Amino acid sequence: MSSSSSVRKANIIMEGLAFGESPRWHEGRLWLCNWGTGKIVAVDEEGKSEVMLTVPAVLPYSIDWLSDGRLLVVSGRDGLLLRQEANGGLVAHADLTGLSKNSWNEIVVDGRNHVYVNGGGPAPAPGEHFGPGTIVLVAPDGTLRQVAEDIAFANGMAVTPDNRTLIVAESHARRLTAFDIGEDGSLSKRRVWADLGNDYPDGICIDAEGCVWYADVPNRHCVRVREGGEKVDKVEVDRGCFACVLGGADGKTLFILAAEWRGFENMVSDSRTGQVLSITVTAPGAGWPSYTSGTRW
Repeated sequence: MSSSSSVRKANIIMEGLAFGESPRWHEGRLWLCNWGTGKIVAVDEEGKSEVMLTVPAVLPYSIDWLSDGRLLVVSGRDGLLLRQEANGGLVAHADLTGLSKNSWNEIVVDGRNHVYVNGGGPAPAPGEHFGPGTIVLVAPDGTLRQVAEDIAFANGMAVTPDNRTLIVAESHARRLTAFDIGEDGSLSKRRVWADLGNDYPDGICIDAEGCVWYADVPNRHCVRVREGGEKVDKVEVDRGCFACVLGGADGKTLFILAAEWRGFENMVSDSRTGQVLSITVTAPGAGWPSYTSGTRW
């Protein structure tokens, strides 16, 4: 682990959020979902923010973009993938309720317009908040199918720059799991990309050196890890880290979404402990979600 991470401190660029999730660097600003409010917010590196859209969801909801620039929004509890049209209105892009009645979580769109959404899956066992998760694919032609199952609390996802590998955070299994991506978007050759020991990965992103940054709520840090599990850098903060993404003018700014964690039953409240933090790192972002604002193959 890099010793320099212990003395570096992330800068707070925005406060007063509920729970920031699903960060994306898009058109020169950081976009995020402010869970608990239904708002999608864009903030620049100086902390100036703007509400870009209010969606009919409280939590969970997440965002990414199609190659033509249209915004996609996962409305998790409704089981809908929404699309924003040129007039600003939202329409249904895909209905996920036929695959699961349980809530959906994160989204990533790869460079070939394969849309992956995770969550859903079987009903949770008595006393549990979540059952085994799935990953579904919405193909460019609009067809919808499940492409992975038995994900231990599916969280952040990212796709490598060559569009050949999808990595998903399995929070409850404390690992990052990889799949090969076929030409038709199908997933195969499931494998452990990194065993994270006592860490619980949430949101993730990939850098140009092939490492993954992951956020961790209970351990209050973001960690950079190589394939195989070697942890090479860490940024510690004073509250739970829910997600992270690389952005900024050169892609070397790690943005961290953090908030105090009081349990699932208290996620929707008047508490506004959410922050956006930033810190400069060594390698720029790569792959999808992309800091290059939607450049696709």
